[in-house]
Amino acid sequence: MIVAMCLAGLPGIALAQRAIETTRQFTVSGAVEKSITITIADIKQHKAVALGDVVIKNHKGEEKKVAHGVQGVLLTELLADVKIKVDKPKQYSELVVLLTASDGYKNVYSWNELFNTEVGKHVYIITEMDGKTIDNMPDAIIAVSTCDINAGARYFKGLQQIAIKRVE
Repeated sequence: MIVAMCLAGLPGIALAQRAIETTRQFTVSGAVEKSITITIADIKQHKAVALGDVVIKNHKGEEKKVAHGVQGVLLTELLADVKIKVDKPKQYSELVVLLTASDGYKNVYSWNELFNTEVGKHVYIITEMDGKTIDNMPDAIIAVSTCDINAGARYFKGLQQIAIKRVE
């Protein structure tokens, strides 16, 4: 059963990566006034939202697993206090948020997608899944967009860095 509002009636989430090195923190850098490091302890300071069971499918729409009892913190909450270097509001439209995993895998969102569309209300850092907390999850730190239709690229494991970049 998929509980997240944006997934109702949609095929689900796809699996994108194999087992990789677990991470305990990630950095946020790039077009920011000051780079920061967000640790598991920092993530746990935020209120987690219950997402229920989430079906994880690959890029072909084939079910790979059902993640039970998923909870997460919105990525936008974790990025809310990051001071972005922009001279005028229109420049937010030029920003991308590039996630990089411990194995070098990359994933991208636009700034507007995260902060000005429904998608941003459904991009989570997973804090609990299959009875394990973020402290004990073998693939942590995990990010997922529960609003994507068939997005193997956005079930993201081993988050190591987020770079805010201006598109030229």
